[in-house]
Order: sequence, then structure tokens, then C-alpha cells
Amino acid sequence: MREPLSQSFAPKNPLGKPRRFRAIPVRTLLPNLVTLLALCAGLTAIRLAAESRFDWALAGIVAAAALDGIDGRIARMLKGTSKFGAELDSLADFVNFGVAPALILYFWELHVLKSPGWIAAMVFAICAGLRLARFNVMLDDPDRPAWSVNFFVGVPAPAGAICVLLPVYLQFLSIVSINVPPVVTLFYTFAMAGLMVSRLPVFSGKKVGTRVSPEMVLPVFVAVVAFCALFVSYPWEVLTVMTLAFLATLPLGWLSYQSHLRKDAEALAANDAGVNPANAGEAVALDVAPEPSPPGSSDADRPTRLN
Repeated sequence: MREPLSQSFAPKNPLGKPRRFRAIPVRTLLPNLVTLLALCAGLTAIRLAAESRFDWALAGIVAAAALDGIDGRIARMLKGTSKFGAELDSLADFVNFGVAPALILYFWELHVLKSPGWIAAMVFAICAGLRLARFNVMLDDPDRPAWSVNFFVGVPAPAGAICVLLPVYLQFLSIVSINVPPVVTLFYTFAMAGLMVSRLPVFSGKKVGTRVSPEMVLPVFVAVVAFCALFVSYPWEVLTVMTLAFLATLPLGWLSYQSHLRKDAEALAANDAGVNPANAGEAVALDVAPEPSPPGSSDADRPTRLN
């Protein structure tokens, strides 16, 4: 008698019982759902840009950046991190902060330049993908110093996506409307793409917001509410100020990184000078001449020098 078709394709184990897959906890699914919501926002931004609704397209990019900032924190808080979630997050970031901003700029103004404009958009998207790939590889580097967690290597993709849209913010400003020439937008897009794949140290901000002192709880609440109110009332002004402030902090991040490198070099030099017995013995031998041995004594009877 032939067995049913469903049973013939069922996975089997040596004990003869059908294999049962382990149930996935909800705390692992929740961060992935947030990542998928961010991906939906980025894809919707592309559609809105194709329909020339650039204000709502920018809102989609901002929403994707906000959701991207909290999905990792939710995963760590719930202890729901997974390899699947990390790969999904990288793919979503490439679409949200590489492809979507590039297409928004192309549909908005770069299409006027034809081929050069498309090349700029394509280069930005490719640089965002390379930036994300390098970030994933550097996570497994065991030789990084402990303080390096405070710095990104190159401008992160979400920040690059928000900053590269600065010409669009300037056009939507309610105070004064600034029409950025397409050539300026072209070179600005190339510059932001270069910053993402550069080796420039950038403050990561991972240590910010992990702990709040009790006396600062109420001021933090007030600051968050005030920021949300300002952002809703004056979105383009707030995005412009945030972008310019971030670009202004890039030299500060480089200076801080160089300071950490100098401290490590000084500590290493002091450690070699004070602990290495070979160097210390050579210094003593140069400064103090050995005492002459009395007649009839041998090297075996000579006491060793205390260093």
C-alpha cells in the first residue's frame, strides 16, 4: 500500500516521529515587525516621489529613520535579537536610506541633468549599500578598542539619507524659499555619498539615552514634547537645523577620535617603558657601570641586580 503524498514529503528523523519546529517567541517577532514598517515607509516614499508629492515622500523617509532608530533598541530590550533580524534590517536600510533618497532627488531635480543626475543618484545608492556592508563586517572585528563603539566609520546610512535631502528642505522652508540649482544638488549628492564610504569617525550616540538620572526625568519629558511640537509645526526648519548641526559636528568627531588614538599611544609607550624588563635592564646597564668583582670570586657567587 502506497503511503499518502503528504507523508512522503514530511521531514523524518531516526526515531520515526515527524520533526516539530520550535515556536518563535513574540519578543523576537516584534523588532522585525518594526523593521518591516520602516521598509513600508521607505517604499511608500518612492511612490510619493514618483507622484511629485515630495513633502509626503520626505515624511516617509523621516518615519523610516525614526523606526530604524528604535527597532534595534527594542530587540536589545526584549532580548529578541537574531541573525534573521540583522539581515532584514540591513536590507531595509539599503532601500530606505539608499534607494529611496536617491530616487527622491532624481524625481525632484536631478532628472533635469539627465545622465549626470542619474549617475549621482545611482552612486549615492551604491555608496549606501557599501556603507552597510562594511558596518556588518566591522561588527565581528575583535581588535577594535573598547572606546571605538562611540564612533561610526563614515556617515551612517540613516544620517546620510536625512542630510542628502537638504536641498529639498531648503525649497520647502516657509521663512524663505531657496531654489538650489541642479548642479549644486548634483555635487552635494556626490559629497554625501563620499562621506558615507569614507573612513571619517562620526559620533555614534549609542551611549546617549541609556540612563537618565531621576532629577532629569521631567526635563527630558518636556524637551521631547517640545521637540515633537516644533517638528510638527515647523518640519522643514527643524530638519534644516538638524542637518546643519550634524554636518558641523563631523570635525568634532574626528578630533575626539584622534584624541583617543593619542591616549592609546601614550599608554602603550608608558607601558613598554615601565613594564618591559628588557628595556629596563638596558637602561640600568647604560646608566650604572657594573661593580668590579673581588679577586677569586666567580659569576655564580655574584648576587643578581634588583631592577
